[in-house]
Amino acid sequence: MFIPLMTDQISEGYVILMTGLLIVFSALVTLMLFFKYGLPLMLYTYKIITKGKEKKISEIKVVADRDFTGEMSAAIGAAVHMYLREQHDHESAILTIKQVKKPYSPWSSKIYGTQNRL
Repeated sequence: MFIPLMTDQISEGYVILMTGLLIVFSALVTLMLFFKYGLPLMLYTYKIITKGKEKKISEIKVVADRDFTGEMSAAIGAAVHMYLREQHDHESAILTIKQVKKPYSPWSSKIYGTQNRL
């Protein structure tokens, strides 16, 4: 025997609304916790693994390249500037609009399909 379940559609809508809000806000809180605590912890462990377990993070020195001079950085900066400047086209801002008359063609006309010709 079939017993129909009578449920109110408005109450079903509220259940769907609350479920969706719960899913969205729990995902946002999870992402916030990951970026605030998880990511720095992962970066810290990565530095320890790559630099050696016997060294502390404060003992690791940054090694500078002595051959990299100011002239080299100026040349790289100039090259990047010239490359980015050449990417954009310099066109005139004058627009010319010409109206083109289309010739009439009965092949594209729809008025012949609306009449009943018997």
